[in-house]
Amino acid sequence: MVATKKTGVGALLGLMMAAMPATAKTATAKTIVYVSNADSREISVLELDAQSRELRTVETVPVSGTAMPMAISPDKRHLYVSLRSQPFSVSSFAIDPQTGRLAPLATVPLPDNMAYVATDRSGRFLLSASYTGDKIAINPIDRPGFVNAEPVQVVQTRKHAHAILTDRANKHLFASNLGGDILLQYTFDTATGRVAANDPPFVETKKGAGPRHFVFSPDDTFAYLVNELDGTLNSYRFDAGKGTLTEVGSVSVVPPGFKGGAPASAELRITPDGRFIYASERSSNTIAAFRVDGESGALTPVGNFATETQPRGFNFDPSGRFLVAAGQKSDSATLYAIDLESGALKELKRYPLGKNPNWVEIIDLP
Repeated sequence: MVATKKTGVGALLGLMMAAMPATAKTATAKTIVYVSNADSREISVLELDAQSRELRTVETVPVSGTAMPMAISPDKRHLYVSLRSQPFSVSSFAIDPQTGRLAPLATVPLPDNMAYVATDRSGRFLLSASYTGDKIAINPIDRPGFVNAEPVQVVQTRKHAHAILTDRANKHLFASNLGGDILLQYTFDTATGRVAANDPPFVETKKGAGPRHFVFSPDDTFAYLVNELDGTLNSYRFDAGKGTLTEVGSVSVVPPGFKGGAPASAELRITPDGRFIYASERSSNTIAAFRVDGESGALTPVGNFATETQPRGFNFDPSGRFLVAAGQKSDSATLYAIDLESGALKELKRYPLGKNPNWVEIIDLP
């Protein structure tokens, strides 16, 4: 964007905007929802209107492969989409700051079929985890939005690496291994992007639990891990100095009395204020909600809420007032209102999407 000189009324308006409280400036900020549709090979771009409590389609953007996990840069300027069909790669898009529309930048190869992508907290590195390749990788982002195809590091793991994240301080990196029943612990060099095994190098889950996705609390005091194969959600106290996790409890995300088959937990998200955490469960087609105790990390069940068929992905808007859940087998998404006192979900409306929608990212435009 080219800067222009303000004169007359424009200058006065600029001064007034600069003096406005941050809440006033962001009151009219657009909230944009991105959903990857694997089988139709496209990204659905929608706008969430908080006043009407509805979603409207902005555009549908084609991609060159099976679109699955996505990540948004910390400055909200770029979207990264892992393509899980040959050739395994990542597509980068620039996000229009006014409309949320996507402009393609580049598609470059990744070291394997990556089931999860994220950026480090600085946005200088793309982190990825390969379920089929049993590895994690770190690729530099040389220019904003442009991923370097040459990784700085590829690390073999136990079977089925599934998710990868740094802590909020960006000093430590973690990766779940669904087939190895561990959560790997590394130190993270923010200058080079390289990792080294921490001491201890991992924490174990119960045998056969199948650790999948994990999140950190907003204050980095706790971490939470959803286990796909036994339908549980573990709580860990996080030592931010050492970068290590200690389990403090576990709860079930499967609805009480459910007899419909083996658990198949999927996504895990914590609200921006850290008061509630939600997990999707694909066998029962539900989302489990829990209240978070900020002192102990303990989780108290709020309820299990019916949702789309095979709910792999969901997410909140930045205000924590709305939740969007996508169904892989329903080819649609449901918009919910979140009760800010109880954490309960209230269904508002369903929306058709592409085929096999599976990942949801939501941002307020900067």
